[in-house]
Amino acid sequence: MGFPVQRPRRLRTTAAMRRLVAETDLRPRHLVLPLFVKEGATEPLPIASMPGVVQHSRESLRKAAVEAVAAGVGGLMVFGVPERKDATGSAGVDPDGVLNVALRDLRAELGDDTVIMADTCLDEFTDHGHCGVLDERGRVDNDATLAVYADMAVAQAEAGAHLLGPSGMMDGQVGVIRQALDAAGYTGTGILAYTAKYTSAFYGPFREAVESSLQGDRKTYQQDGANVREALRELALDLDEGADLVMVKPAMAYLDVLRAVAEVSDVPVAAYQVSGEYAMVEAAAANGWIERDRAIRETLTGIRRAGAEIVLTYWATEVARTL
Repeated sequence: MGFPVQRPRRLRTTAAMRRLVAETDLRPRHLVLPLFVKEGATEPLPIASMPGVVQHSRESLRKAAVEAVAAGVGGLMVFGVPERKDATGSAGVDPDGVLNVALRDLRAELGDDTVIMADTCLDEFTDHGHCGVLDERGRVDNDATLAVYADMAVAQAEAGAHLLGPSGMMDGQVGVIRQALDAAGYTGTGILAYTAKYTSAFYGPFREAVESSLQGDRKTYQQDGANVREALRELALDLDEGADLVMVKPAMAYLDVLRAVAEVSDVPVAAYQVSGEYAMVEAAAANGWIERDRAIRETLTGIRRAGAEIVLTYWATEVARTL
C-alpha cells in the first residue's frame, strides 16, 4: 500500500499548530457595533426580530457604547429613530434631532477612544421610508436628495461623528458630501461609502428596528443582486469622489462581491453583516439546529477571509469579549 507524500494534516494536529498557521484572524478591532437610539425612549426597547438587540434610550446608548469600547471594538455605527417623520426627513438634518443629539452624547462620553460613525441617510426620517426626497411623480429625486445629504453630513460632523456613512446609493453622494464637509471646515471627517449596497431580502428586521415606513421598494437606487461589475463601477466612482473607506452590504450573500472589491480597492474595505443574517443565525440556534457560538465565529471569519478589514455586526461586543 502506498502512502501520500504530502500530509497537510500535520498542520492540523493541535490547537497550537492550527493557531500558528491560521491564514485569517479575527480581532476586536475588526468589529463595528451598529446601535439604534429612539427619540423619547426612557429604557431599552427589545426588537422582536433581532433577539438581544434593542432600541436604546440616550442613557442606555451611552452605556452600551462604553461597554463596546471596553471590549475593544473598533467603532460604533449609530442609527436614529425619530418620533416624527416628514417628506424631506428634516429630523435627520436638525442639530437637535435624535441622531445628532446621540452623536454629541457619544463624542462627549468617549472622545477619540473609538471611531463614532453616523448613518448619513434619510430612510429613518422620511414618512415614505425612502432614502431620498421624492419628486412630483413619487420617484426618488437623486440631485435634490444630494442637497439634503450635504446638510445632513455637516450636521453630523458638527455633532462629533468621525466617519459618515452615506448609505442611500445616490449617484454622486460621496463627492457632494466631501465638498460640503470641506467647505464647512470638516476636512478631517471621513467618509465610509456604502459602495455596493444591494436590494436584499435580508434587511427585514432592520426595518422593524428603525420603524421604517417604506412604501414600495428601493430597486431603482440599490443595486441588483445579479451584478458584480456594477459594484466595481460604483467602487471606482466612490474612490474618485474621495471615499476614505468603502463597504459591501449585505455581507454573507455577497462574499464574491466583497472579494472582488477588496482585490482592487486602495482604501480599507468593510462589510455589513445585516439584520437578516443576524436573525437567521439566532433563530436557527434558538431551535437547536446549529451551534450558536461556532456559527457566529464562522460567519465573521468567512467575511474577514473574503477581504473585509472591518465588519459591522450586531454581535460585535459579545464576540470582542471572547477574543
